[in-house]
Amino acid sequence: MRIALVTETFPPEINGVAMTLERLALAMGEAGHSVEVVRPRQRNAPGPERPSYREVEVGAVSLPGYEELNLGLPVATRLYHHWGRQRPDVVYLATEGPLGAAALAVCHARGVLPVSGFHTNFQEYVRHYQLRWLELLMRTYLRFLHNSTLRTFGPSADLLRRLRREGFHRLRLLERGVDTRLFRPDRRRADLRRDWGAGAEAPVFLYVGRLAAEKNIGLLAGLWPEIRATRPDAHLVLVGDGPLRPELENRLPEARFTGTRNGEDLASHYASADYFLFPSLTETYGNVVAEAMASGLGVLAYRYAAAAQLIEDGGNGWTVPPGDAATFRERALALAGLPPARVQALRAAARATALSRSWEGVFRRFEGELQAAVAERRAEAGQQA
Repeated sequence: MRIALVTETFPPEINGVAMTLERLALAMGEAGHSVEVVRPRQRNAPGPERPSYREVEVGAVSLPGYEELNLGLPVATRLYHHWGRQRPDVVYLATEGPLGAAALAVCHARGVLPVSGFHTNFQEYVRHYQLRWLELLMRTYLRFLHNSTLRTFGPSADLLRRLRREGFHRLRLLERGVDTRLFRPDRRRADLRRDWGAGAEAPVFLYVGRLAAEKNIGLLAGLWPEIRATRPDAHLVLVGDGPLRPELENRLPEARFTGTRNGEDLASHYASADYFLFPSLTETYGNVVAEAMASGLGVLAYRYAAAAQLIEDGGNGWTVPPGDAATFRERALALAGLPPARVQALRAAARATALSRSWEGVFRRFEGELQAAVAERRAEAGQQA
């Protein structure tokens, strides 16, 4: 197949969506498909060249509130001529910005098959940026765009249930895997813990993600002084960056802010901690939950998306009902007092769960769905001829 993947975010940017899309592009290319990635030109240094796919860069503008990312311009004319010369069998619309909308219009004009992925809860994000008036408009737009494609892939069953209630059609589950060779417990580093000021027995609580309002990071900042009161030798490490970092540094002067990390460096940060606190309520999946479990951490998260799929409460981690901040707080305070043997058993179970989440299975399902969609479109065309 000739596959065009259209996205507003892609490495070298560091986020769960970009990482997932790169893995899909690499896997499809390595499986023998012709893959091109249409993406906006970014400020970051270009990533390494990949023989498995080629990139088509388009013009971009900064995304308000996410200055580190750029939105692709609606380059419909360019895509119309480009896909006239090199017509794809299927176009995967991974994001819904101006570039994605333009690509969808070109698909319909050229008679190219479009499918889509629901990777980010943008309609939820607007609440956290004083833009609630946009929420209904955003939901209407997203429903129209995705229902104009032959498939919409979502990474979790609870997300698909919500989308179905909101009138989205032709939904397909495409879960995510985790790289258990990269994220693993034996990357734990005593020197890194010493840099954090943590002794061998001191509990280190970790957060990995964007430091922004939509991640509900204020809940973690509010309960941290209570955790320290319960366990004075506890340490908090926050990996990531974002607009709330200055405010959080002021509120949490004893916490360690590492900035963005990636690759083996990120994996060592995971493995060198003990607990992973993830208060976000806006994830479509939450790759960091799977990465923390693969690293052998005790994870506390709200019971939805990846946490609902992967965590058996009390068996391999801890979950609480979505939005129940009081119970999240109670569980977080209880973690510091758990017996070491209990913690070790839970961490081993978390690792075992992560080992069962193969990216290879994700690739096979995605490839099969694309092939089925192409066959379905060809059959429709044959009936109309």
